[in-house]
Amino acid sequence: MSFSTLGLSDPILTALSDLGYSEPTDIQKKAIPAILSGKDLIAAAQTGTGKTASFVLPILEMFNKDRKLRGKRIRALILTPTRELAVQVEASISQYAKNLELSSMAMYGGVDIDAQKQRLIWGVDIVVATPGRLLDLAHQRALHFDELEVLVLDEADRMLDMGFSDDIHKIIERLPSDRQSLLFSATISKDIRYLAARVIEDAVEIAISPNNATVAKIEQWLVTVDKGNKSALLSHLIKDQQWQQALIFIETQHGAAKLVSQLEKRGIRAESIHGGRTQAVREKILADFKAGNIKFLIATGIAARGIDIGALTRVVNYDLPAQVDDYIHRIGRTGRAGASGEAVSFVSKDNFRELCAIESRLGHIIERKEFAEFPVKKIVPVSILNYVPKNKRN
Repeated sequence: MSFSTLGLSDPILTALSDLGYSEPTDIQKKAIPAILSGKDLIAAAQTGTGKTASFVLPILEMFNKDRKLRGKRIRALILTPTRELAVQVEASISQYAKNLELSSMAMYGGVDIDAQKQRLIWGVDIVVATPGRLLDLAHQRALHFDELEVLVLDEADRMLDMGFSDDIHKIIERLPSDRQSLLFSATISKDIRYLAARVIEDAVEIAISPNNATVAKIEQWLVTVDKGNKSALLSHLIKDQQWQQALIFIETQHGAAKLVSQLEKRGIRAESIHGGRTQAVREKILADFKAGNIKFLIATGIAARGIDIGALTRVVNYDLPAQVDDYIHRIGRTGRAGASGEAVSFVSKDNFRELCAIESRLGHIIERKEFAEFPVKKIVPVSILNYVPKNKRN
């Protein structure tokens, strides 16, 4: 199937071709026709499935056929949980819409609000916003929602996890009831069902298997390691295996700063990105990482869904996440849009429960690799997926 069969016009198809998009992903095949038909949608799709294009492309198609815009009005609102994701989604919109006369902007906190108010004066077709900054601008009457046509809740589960439930409901109360509503989430939990009931009355539901969506072309392997040896092991892998670039996930801001220092002492330049750094610094570091000026970026979980590096070949779980969904999102930073990638995890004995949960979700054992330079004192047991009852052992 090609994109031309999904009902997209030539200007959009040309932009997709220029970006190297050859055929739609599973979520795009299902979501784009449904959205173009005007239906509301609830979609379960993991990071790395082409989710953003699945809602952006049909919105562009619909808006390009009927150009109308007034001052301080917006036609589509895309809510995202993080500033990084807002920037990423808006950048994708700009790429897909480069042959169209449609406007878009990212709206988030941590930067000058007056510049955003000024940008809204003439109206904007598509706004990608974090909930808090959107409400600030609405309270200041810098934008109005009376002409809103489409609402998108992107990564709705993460927004709820980050405590945006009240803000989302306040925003929904301001929106016209006659709108198209689209909800995208990695998982469809009870809380997501409750939110969907507030946003959408009669929706089409789409689910893309996380197993097929995120790991088909990602080589996953792990190293069991004692906690005190993790930074030395990381340095060894970077040098011995001649890694050229990696996105390294860690749990805490303090741990990120400490790891940057430890790598630097071993002659490896790295940078860190986390919620404690200013927006300007985060944007600069991300830009340098994307450009290849920074080879190793250490990120806390807040950035897991907001970093989109098209050619990123490797992610490292320096700290194994407590939630399986976070693992799926992290490894989804590599192997984007069908490309191959590598996901490496450091696993200590106290991570055994998390490892079992991850392997149960994947449906297979993750390959283990050993390095003679790093013998393990606290052995990590084999996964329960590999457990053989005593009466069936040879």
